[in-house]
Amino acid sequence: MRVVFVHGACVRDGSWWWHRTAALLDRHGITSVAPGLPSCGEGGASAGHDGPGLTADVAAVREVLQDSDEPTVVVAHSYGGIVTAEAAAGVPSVRHLVLVSSYLPEVGESLSSFSSSEPAPFLDVDVESGTLGVRPDFLPGRFLQDCPEVAGDAGDRLARQSLSIVGQPVTAAAWQHVPSTYLVCAQDRGTPASAQRDFARRAGTVVELDAGHHPFLSQPQAVADLLVGLPS
Repeated sequence: MRVVFVHGACVRDGSWWWHRTAALLDRHGITSVAPGLPSCGEGGASAGHDGPGLTADVAAVREVLQDSDEPTVVVAHSYGGIVTAEAAAGVPSVRHLVLVSSYLPEVGESLSSFSSSEPAPFLDVDVESGTLGVRPDFLPGRFLQDCPEVAGDAGDRLARQSLSIVGQPVTAAAWQHVPSTYLVCAQDRGTPASAQRDFARRAGTVVELDAGHHPFLSQPQAVADLLVGLPS
């Protein structure tokens, strides 16, 4: 089995966000990979009005999913659930989806389907440049309150992302056809647990963890145990 981790919005370097849990999986002989998302500037093109959006993110993740016949678990975090809904659809090697504090869209839904008309206070939206990002001062207390020791390294990995991803709908919903587990992060200050539980109703299995927005950093053993224990 291998694990493909799809990171959330406004960050880069997915392998770093995943590294604590990946090291534990490696002890079980489980490999993992974290593809970059072009809309976050990870594909060589800058984010912005003419920059890559959801379609490019889907293509990047789908390419990684299709490059191996090994049974694969996709772990989608936050915005990564939007990407994964389309990217994992119809890929035979994908055996399970794990959604971590994640959006879980139906066909035709987008991030804007789940957002209010006003941006969250922790977001910096620049309409002129066509990008959005997380305000650095919100990162430690809103997203990393249960693993403050990594706040500095995490801040170095914030990224501007193409604003177009907010309104671009998915054309497939892999979770409707692939077994899925939703990990609700009960202490998440970024995506409220109540919203996560609404999404979780669409998943096959629901697990709750007393963790913030990034449990793969704050409680890597719990996340690794969940993945190792998935049905083969």
